[in-house]
Amino acid sequence: MTIPDPIDYGHGIHALDAGYLRPGLAAIHLLVQDGHAAILDTGTNRSAPRVIEALGRSGVRPEAVDYIIVTHVHLDHAGGAGALMRLCPQARLVVHPRGARHMIDPARLVAGSLAVYGEQAFRALYGEILPVPAERVIEAPDGHAVDFRGRRLSFLDTPGHARHHFCVHDAGSQGVFTGDSFGLSYREFDVDGRAFIFPTTTPVQFEPEAAHASIDRIMALKPRAAFLTHYGRVMDLERLAGDLHAVLDEFVRLTLAAPDGVSARHGWLKGELEALLMARLRRHGCALDDARLRDLLANDVELNAQGLLIWRERAEGRGSV
Repeated sequence: MTIPDPIDYGHGIHALDAGYLRPGLAAIHLLVQDGHAAILDTGTNRSAPRVIEALGRSGVRPEAVDYIIVTHVHLDHAGGAGALMRLCPQARLVVHPRGARHMIDPARLVAGSLAVYGEQAFRALYGEILPVPAERVIEAPDGHAVDFRGRRLSFLDTPGHARHHFCVHDAGSQGVFTGDSFGLSYREFDVDGRAFIFPTTTPVQFEPEAAHASIDRIMALKPRAAFLTHYGRVMDLERLAGDLHAVLDEFVRLTLAAPDGVSARHGWLKGELEALLMARLRRHGCALDDARLRDLLANDVELNAQGLLIWRERAEGRGSV
């Protein structure tokens, strides 16, 4: 399947492939209005030249980028923020209050990512994470809004995937840029125009109750579409929200059923998550062969298992399971 790059969704919204790991995995959304742009999520440092090139094709100079917005500070979403801010000298970085300090001084963010990926893999994926000057940072708490060339962008606190996560409601399109709060939906899994979706529970701040509540908050806006970092626009949101709630519950059930012993838990849970998602994909009508499905799911299954088990261990420490 060939995914167009970029994808033009109308209303000045374009999804640009970030070039992260594989085509169709991570999108950067460009919002173009009156010769100016807002960038929603940045990909990694290696994504920055792609963004500048795509802006040029849209007739937007780097000096006309007003806002660079990161839905949260996980590095597939915000790793390229510092690099892009240097290339776009008039831009302001908009970030959740819990994430702002990590953009200004990324040392702790880098240390946490090194613990997950290891030094060699981290450097290959992300390189050097550049800091953003504090005076160019806008913290956007719940209910904050900015005026982008007459187009209101409103910010909604949506924890569950991470406590430093917000979503962005765009009054111009009546759509929501959801980062990871409305799950993952890869275009390879589309069947007759129908999207397949599942949650992302990556380390280290997954919280199921908050994740459910954030899905409901997004749906309460009655959006026409959701624009996912992984990957692009989805519609038919009532059905997809129901699927997200159902799979979240299944993820939690499986995590609580995982056997004792940390190493045994991890391998068992990865197998169960993969089997669950593959069964749901078959019911969805996906005709890709098993090897291809496993390949497309592998990274998410690994990270989801890690995040779910960290949540279980934290919950057990509180005596709540």
